[in-house]
Amino acid sequence: MVFIRNAFKNTFLFFFTLLISCGSGTKTSSQTTSDQEKSEINKKSVISENQQQDSLNVLEPVIVGANQTELYLPLLQNKKIAIVGNQTSVIFKFPNISPLLQTEKVAANTLGQYTHLVDSLLSKNIDIKKVFAPEHGFRGKADAGELVADEKDIKTGLPIVSLHGKSKKPSAASLSDIDVVVFDIQDVGARFYTYISTLHYVMQACAENNIPLLILDRPNPNGHYIDGPTLEIEHSSFVGVHPIPLVHGMTIGEYAKMVNGEGWLGNDLKCEIQIIPVKNYTHQTYYSLAIRPSPNLPNDRSINLYPSLGFFEGTTINAGRGTEMQFQIFGSPDFPIDQYDFAYTPQPNFGAKYPKHKGEVCYGKDLRKIKRLGSINIQWLLNAYNNSKNKEGFFNNKSFTIHAGTKKLQQQIEQGYTAREIKKTWIKDLEKFKKIRSQYLLYK
Repeated sequence: MVFIRNAFKNTFLFFFTLLISCGSGTKTSSQTTSDQEKSEINKKSVISENQQQDSLNVLEPVIVGANQTELYLPLLQNKKIAIVGNQTSVIFKFPNISPLLQTEKVAANTLGQYTHLVDSLLSKNIDIKKVFAPEHGFRGKADAGELVADEKDIKTGLPIVSLHGKSKKPSAASLSDIDVVVFDIQDVGARFYTYISTLHYVMQACAENNIPLLILDRPNPNGHYIDGPTLEIEHSSFVGVHPIPLVHGMTIGEYAKMVNGEGWLGNDLKCEIQIIPVKNYTHQTYYSLAIRPSPNLPNDRSINLYPSLGFFEGTTINAGRGTEMQFQIFGSPDFPIDQYDFAYTPQPNFGAKYPKHKGEVCYGKDLRKIKRLGSINIQWLLNAYNNSKNKEGFFNNKSFTIHAGTKKLQQQIEQGYTAREIKKTWIKDLEKFKKIRSQYLLYK
């Protein structure tokens, strides 16, 4: 279910309760009011209530691409279909829930239910031949980086072809019986989150085999800003394929347009794409995810902090893996207790079989109550490095470089740059990217 900020939350209920309370009880002499006064009070109440409802009506609910079946079912009829999807590829049963309830404080899974896209299409007699699964697998249960094998889906009997196992790209053989590929995965808007890398390879394979790609678009929960170092192409990897900033501010559909338009598929390839856009969405729309997009992003807070804390993946610092506070805390046994007053002990759990510092007490920071970020916080990384007792071993050089997309960031940190000085070096590339990005936007 989708949830957007509602400036008028609970106000309507307040007025409704007020009207009821004003109309109840036994009249006394002190409560006696003239007919004219009653009329004025009722008139004002009705006007206020109508104004409130008019304001609520302005906030139309966000409708994801998958829910707009009337637009794409005709494109799939009598075709042999492959789905690129995972646990987030769902159709919501109540997409039109009142905006009064659409606030970030309402848990998504308490408001709505959903049907998986595969189940829905099969029920409509769409001929699905197979599913291609990204990192974490079709059910979203594999650890980060864990290789996923091909398998058969227990529920539907469909073959699941892994795109995070022996190969990251669909083979020509796997596409030989396919007429249309459908891509529907919830992304989080960070370059090192590998679903956009999977998108690249799917587009490339479709282009090479002359198969159209239908993208069911979804909002980007970090789409409200653009920030971070831009990837240098010599450091391209599966955790960053293209020369874009760490936080790119685009949806999957917009990003696919950019990949095509910038010629990033190589060999003059262009993928034939059709996008079902999100309704009633802008990049400033608050969007709460109903389903965790991967095992270690359990909630909105972790998703918002992920671009900033993801740098720790290439260091000795634990970013909450092995706890139930993934990407909402960070720590290390190395840190001085007087500087880091929060303590926790990572243990193997869902999504983290081998967490950093397993069984060791880590001292660090609890960020669960921090205000929602609209830019990358690099200060946490700088403080962690400066307070580490083992600066020489702090960085896993290769891993940190591919996450940052550049060697410069590590060099800047080691040379004592301030956060402001580091961010200043990103500006030129960010401005260049914003101009390119503006050509491919589907939403304001």
